[in-house]
Amino acid sequence: MPTSGTTTFNLDFAELAEEAWMRAGKEMRSGYDLRTARRSLNLLLIDWQNKGINMWTIDEGTINLVEGTAQYDLPADTIDLLEHVVRTNAGDVSTQSDLNISRISVSTYASIPNKLSPGRPIQVKVDRARANPVVTLWPVPDKGTELAPFYVFKYWRMRRIEDVGDGATEQDIVFRFLPALTAGLAHALSMKVDNIDLNRVALLKQEYLEIWDSATREDREKATLRIVPRIRM
Repeated sequence: MPTSGTTTFNLDFAELAEEAWMRAGKEMRSGYDLRTARRSLNLLLIDWQNKGINMWTIDEGTINLVEGTAQYDLPADTIDLLEHVVRTNAGDVSTQSDLNISRISVSTYASIPNKLSPGRPIQVKVDRARANPVVTLWPVPDKGTELAPFYVFKYWRMRRIEDVGDGATEQDIVFRFLPALTAGLAHALSMKVDNIDLNRVALLKQEYLEIWDSATREDREKATLRIVPRIRM
């Protein structure tokens, strides 16, 4: 028999909520059932972001540095920075260069005697503020943007997972995490069902943790890790 020839299966939010309610032992009937499922799912996605790095939420960004300016805002949906460099002569195929810049703590930044020293930035402090994260560079950039940016702060960040939309929208996750998302929502909703068998709640939690573990084991960096000892003479 021929196969379907498609690999596009996904669940919109209404289908996801319906499946989760059924696993929790209740049929989704009202608009309130859908609304409370959306609230639980948004909380679940926030918990996922607290658990660690979700590979599909990593993207890149740049900030053109301005002479004499040390602080720069990051996009409001930034959770944290993963990697960062200072790029010099951006766009010049013969001289463009990415130079390492190390992240320092608030305590280390506080111990710097002259925070206004000009030069090529070699250190960055990341303040994960409530409105949006802010980066502070040291030394303060000593060159600006006369014709083109001389220094560019290039970063790789982890962004927030988008909020759950209405009933007809898909979720901001990769298909590999659909089973974990459904299982997690089912467990969350089971705790809202009156007179539910506690054994069922425990079973749903166990199933969710097992599926989540399988998904996160697959969703990882697969590049070869090579560790070389540094020998000092």
